[in-house]
Amino acid sequence: MVDHNEKILQELLKKPGNQVCADCGAEDPDWASYNLGIFICMRCASIHRGMGAHISKVKHLELDRWEDSQVHRMKEVGNVAARNKYEDRVPPCYRRPAKSDPQVLIEQWIRAKYEREEFCHPERQSYLSGSMEGFLMKRGKEDSRYQLRKFVLNENEDTLKYQRPTDACSGATGCLGRLFNRLRLKNYRLRYHVKENKEPKGILKLSELNVSFAPAKIGHMNSMQLTFMKEGSTRHIYVYHEDAEVINCWYTAIRCAKLHLLQVAFPSTPQSDLLLRLPKDFAREGWLWKTGPRTSDVHRRRWFTLDNRKLMYHDEPLDAYPKGEIFIGHESTGYHIKVSNTGNGCKEARFPFYLVTPERTFCLAAATHEDRAGWLTVIQHTLKRPLTPQDSTIEAILVRKRTTSNSISIFSGR
Repeated sequence: MVDHNEKILQELLKKPGNQVCADCGAEDPDWASYNLGIFICMRCASIHRGMGAHISKVKHLELDRWEDSQVHRMKEVGNVAARNKYEDRVPPCYRRPAKSDPQVLIEQWIRAKYEREEFCHPERQSYLSGSMEGFLMKRGKEDSRYQLRKFVLNENEDTLKYQRPTDACSGATGCLGRLFNRLRLKNYRLRYHVKENKEPKGILKLSELNVSFAPAKIGHMNSMQLTFMKEGSTRHIYVYHEDAEVINCWYTAIRCAKLHLLQVAFPSTPQSDLLLRLPKDFAREGWLWKTGPRTSDVHRRRWFTLDNRKLMYHDEPLDAYPKGEIFIGHESTGYHIKVSNTGNGCKEARFPFYLVTPERTFCLAAATHEDRAGWLTVIQHTLKRPLTPQDSTIEAILVRKRTTSNSISIFSGR
């Protein structure tokens, strides 16, 4: 039998704003923070509970017993009023998470709202200045070892630089590396304990940089993938930090700096349009089978990544460089896809499709019907999307690279 308080809570759930989680937007929330007065999903409820009862007091809407005063608080606040308070000053560059986003993004959004109250007190937002310095663990280009590197973000120079710290006992297996691993020091503390090389090992152009969270791929919850153009081809850098707040600050600082650069470059463009050009997650990643243009070419398993209009393929998911890159233009200029249901002679990949470009047809295949359908959906969407000036710049760089003597390394049949 449904008691009186449970009936009131069920009625409150029907009000606008309460039908989805106050933090990630998941439908039909069945938990609540009764001191904050919000309805939330199970995933977000676990994060609220992790903050401690002094921040958020969590109950299940049906399985827990509710006091009259707690129900009154839910009636008094609700999701809409809570958002108006705790999200009052969210910067436009800050990525608001959705229900399917990585745990680190959702957790830091929740902690920023209620624990640090960053959006009630803008002076607590440390990622808006266009500059940031600190240390991250970076994966080596030639091996899988992660080593400490200092990163410097400078909006005025349009750069993100990284350099190697030097010390008498530095290195992944040296005493400095063991010290950092043991202490788990925060970003801002590290700078006082490390001597640094003055010359950067790498300089990334901020305006051409994409950044995305990559916990499943890298194997660390607080990890990111940096993707950028280098000499006409793409380079990937993989980094992580033990502190989730630090990695989220880096992610947000890069987005904010890129927005500032866009505002300067396109002063008459509405901010809503500029926000669409900020770093995005890859449209899709996964294994596909690929064969070359000749009928005698064998099928090879490759890790494919669709980054905006660049379809890249790699030997392994964490490769520093793709083996090849395919620019996907607009369907009006001869780009399209064809689907075959007759098989292609490869037992492991029985669901082929063809990406047709003006210069060449790429023969690809998925292992399952569902996987192929997913790839077809995102590629078709890309083909229909109008090209931006930035897209045309990338296309020109890749085409120019393809017509040089190094073309095999970019547009080969490997």
